[in-house]
Amino acid sequence: MATTTLIPPAPARPAHRDGNVLRWLAAYTSSLVGDSVYYMALSWAAARSGSAGQAGLVLAVGAVPRALLMLGGGVIADRFGPRRVVIGSDAARSLIILGMAAALLVTGPHLWLLIVLALVFGAVDAVLLPALGALPPRITGPGELARVQGLKGLAARVANIAGAPLGGLAVALGGTAATFAAAGALFAVSTGLLVRVRMARLDGDGQKAKEPPLRELTDGLRYIRRHRLLAPLMLVIAVGELGFAAPLNIGLTLLAQERSWGAAGMGWIVAAFGAGAGAASLLLSVRGRLPRAGLVLPVSLLGGTTGIAGLAYAPSVALAAVAGVLIGLLAGLSGALCGALVQTATEPAYLGRVTAVASLFTLGIAPLGYPLAGAAIGLWGAGPVFLASAGVCATGALIGLASGHLRRAELPR
Repeated sequence: MATTTLIPPAPARPAHRDGNVLRWLAAYTSSLVGDSVYYMALSWAAARSGSAGQAGLVLAVGAVPRALLMLGGGVIADRFGPRRVVIGSDAARSLIILGMAAALLVTGPHLWLLIVLALVFGAVDAVLLPALGALPPRITGPGELARVQGLKGLAARVANIAGAPLGGLAVALGGTAATFAAAGALFAVSTGLLVRVRMARLDGDGQKAKEPPLRELTDGLRYIRRHRLLAPLMLVIAVGELGFAAPLNIGLTLLAQERSWGAAGMGWIVAAFGAGAGAASLLLSVRGRLPRAGLVLPVSLLGGTTGIAGLAYAPSVALAAVAGVLIGLLAGLSGALCGALVQTATEPAYLGRVTAVASLFTLGIAPLGYPLAGAAIGLWGAGPVFLASAGVCATGALIGLASGHLRRAELPR
C-alpha cells in the first residue's frame, strides 16, 4: 500500500507571505462568507413562508444529504482530483443559489422550493468538503500545513464576524432574492480565485480508478483502520467532537436561559470563545509549527475539558466568558493540529476519503447530539450535562495520550 509521495517543494516564503496560498485563502474566506449569507437568506425565507417548526425543518434537512453522502464525496475527490472537484462544486453552488435568486423574482419563497434547495445544497457540500480538506498539501510544502490550518481558522473567524451582518444588510436592502444573489456572487468570486491557484500534482492525481466506488470507499476505511497514527487520531476527533459540539451549540443557549443571563450574556460567552479560537489560529499562523504536535493535541483537548467543566458551575457571565476563552483557545489549537496531522500523515491518494471521515464526525454525526443534549438539560439541568460533556472530551484526550504513535507524532519542518 505504500506509495511514493510527490510533495511539492516548500515555498520560498512562509504560507502567510505566499501569494498562491493567499489567493486560496481569499477564495476560502469568500466561500465561508457566502455560506453565512446563504444560511441567513434561507432562514429568513423559511421564517417568512411557514411556521417556526417548518422553518427549523428547512434548516435541518440540508444536513441529511451532507451526512449521508460525505463518504462518497471523499471517493469522488480522490478519483477525480480535489482541484476539479472543488472548482466544480463551488461553481455549482454559485449557479444553484443565483438560480434560486432568479426564481424568487418570479415566485414566492414556497416551503417546498426551500426544502429542495437545502437538500441540493447539502448534497453539493458533501462533495465539496472532502476535496477542500485535500487541497492544502497541493498548494504549499508539508512544513507549512500547520500555518495553513491557522490561516483557515482566522478565515472562519472573519466569516463569522462579517457573514451575518452582510446577510442582514442584504435582507434589509433587497429582500430574500438579493440575499441569495449576494451569496451566489460570493461563491462565484471564490470559484474565480480558485481557478488562479497553482496546485501541485501529487502521487495518484489524475489516475483512472481501477475499482468500483464502493470498493474504493471500503479501501479508504481499511486504510484508516490499519494506519498507526490515523486510527487513534480519528477516534480522538470523533469522541472530542461529541463532547464539544453539544455544549457549545444548543447547550450554551439553554445554559444562558437557565441562569437568566439573557441573549447579551450568551453573546459575551460566544464572543469570548471566538476570541480564544482566533488567538489559537493566530498563534499557528505566526509560528507555523509547534514541537511535539501529537502530544500537544490531546493535552490541549484535556485542558479544554476544564473550561467546559467550569461553564457547568460558573456563577456569573464574567467567569463563564473566561471559561469560553479557555475552551476556544485549546479547542481551536487541538482542532488545527488534528487537521495538520491528518494532512501530513495521509498518502495523497487517500486524502479525500480520510478527510471525508473526519468531516463526517465533525459535521455529520456530532450534531446528532443536539437533541439529546437539549433533552438531558431539560431533565437534569445544564451543570450535570456540561460535566458529562467534559467527561466525553476527557475520554477523547485520554485515547490520544494512550497512543504512543500519536504522542510521538511531529509535523514536518
